[in-house]
Amino acid sequence: MTRPRLLNPATAGAVFALIRDGAATTRTQIADKTGLSRTAVAARLATLVHAGLVAEADDGSTGVGRPPARLSFNAAAGVVLAAAVGRSRTQVAVCDLAGKIIASRDVEQEIGLGPEELMPRVARELTSALSRARHTKDSVRGIGLSIPGTVNPRTLTSNASPIMSGWDGVGLDRYFGSFAHAPVFLENDTNVIALAERGAHLAAHDDALIVKASTGFGAGIVAGGVLQHGAVGAAGEIGHVKYSASRGRLCRCGETGCLEAVAGGWALVRNMRERGHNVEHIRDVASLAVAGDTDARDEIRASARHFGRVLAAAVTLLNPAIIVVGGDMTPAYDVFVAGLRETLYRDASTIATRDLTIVAATHGTLSGVRGCATLALDHVLSVQAIDAAVR
Repeated sequence: MTRPRLLNPATAGAVFALIRDGAATTRTQIADKTGLSRTAVAARLATLVHAGLVAEADDGSTGVGRPPARLSFNAAAGVVLAAAVGRSRTQVAVCDLAGKIIASRDVEQEIGLGPEELMPRVARELTSALSRARHTKDSVRGIGLSIPGTVNPRTLTSNASPIMSGWDGVGLDRYFGSFAHAPVFLENDTNVIALAERGAHLAAHDDALIVKASTGFGAGIVAGGVLQHGAVGAAGEIGHVKYSASRGRLCRCGETGCLEAVAGGWALVRNMRERGHNVEHIRDVASLAVAGDTDARDEIRASARHFGRVLAAAVTLLNPAIIVVGGDMTPAYDVFVAGLRETLYRDASTIATRDLTIVAATHGTLSGVRGCATLALDHVLSVQAIDAAVR
C-alpha cells in the first residue's frame, strides 16, 4: 500500500519526499534522481532546512577531502494530533512527523453521545495531551480524526450513518477552532487501521481486507495498493449485510436482519448479560475470554463463525492475499480467529483461500490513533503541502 504522492522533481516538496522515504540522503543522490542542477538542489535544501523539515550532518567519513553532508528527515519539526472516536471510547494521541506516539490517552464515554456533547471533550483531551507532550498549538501541523460508519472526507461530516445518530451533516472541523492553523482530516474507523498497516503487513501486500471486530463489524478494502471507499464512501459496511441467522432481529442501525444483530460486540454484551455476567462493553467480554471464561470464549467464537460466513463472500469476490484483524475483540485473537477459520475456509472458494493469510493488526489497540496520525501526515507532508508551506 503506497503513500499517495505527486512527484514533480522541480519542487522542494519532491526533494523532501525523497529524503523522508530514505531514497536520497546526499545532494548528489538528489541531483541524480531529480535531474536538478547542484545549484537548484542547494536552493531547495536551504528552504527545507530553514523550515526545520530536513537536517544536515557530516557522515563522519575519514576519507580525503570534506565528507558529504548526510540529509535526514527531522521528525521533531512539528506534531500531528490523532483522535479515534468510538461509540464508547475515544483514543487521543500526539505524534511526531514520523507517526511515533509521544503522548496518548483512552477516554471512556457514554454510548450514543452526539457531537455537541462529545467533540468539545475530544478537543480538550487533545489540548491536554499536547501539554503532556511539551508542545504548543503552534507546532500542530494537522489533525487526523476517525469515527464509525460512513463519512464524507470532503465535508468532514458523518454521511447518513444510522449508527451515529445526530452526527449526520455536522461539520466536525468546527470543534477544533483552537488549533486555528491545523487542518482537520476525517476517515472511517476501519479504514484508518488500514492506513496504520501501510508500513507493516500492507508493505508486502497490495490486496487485503482489514476487518474491525468490535462493537460492530467493519471492513477496509485495499485493492491494487489503493484503499477503496466506494461511490458514496460506504464500502466495507459489512456488519449490516443481511444475514439469515439474524432474520427478524433488530439491529442498532434500525433495520432488521443485519449480521451485527447476532454477531456484533453489542450483541455479545447482551448475550453475556442474559447469562448473568456483569459486562458493559465488548472489551469486558474479550477480557473474560482471555481469562478463560467459558461463556465469553463461546460467544466470541460463535461471533467469528457468523462473521466468517459473510466474509467468505468478500474473500471469494476480492481474492485478498491477507486479512488483518483489529478491534476490541482482538485481545482474544486466538479464540476469534479459530471461529473465523471454521466458516471462512469452508464457505469461500478454494482458490481464493489457497494462499490466504490471517494476521492480527500490528499496532493492536493503538491501530486507530496510529492510522489517524498517518491520515494527517499523508496530507500535511505531501508534495503539494510542503511546497505550499515553504513557498
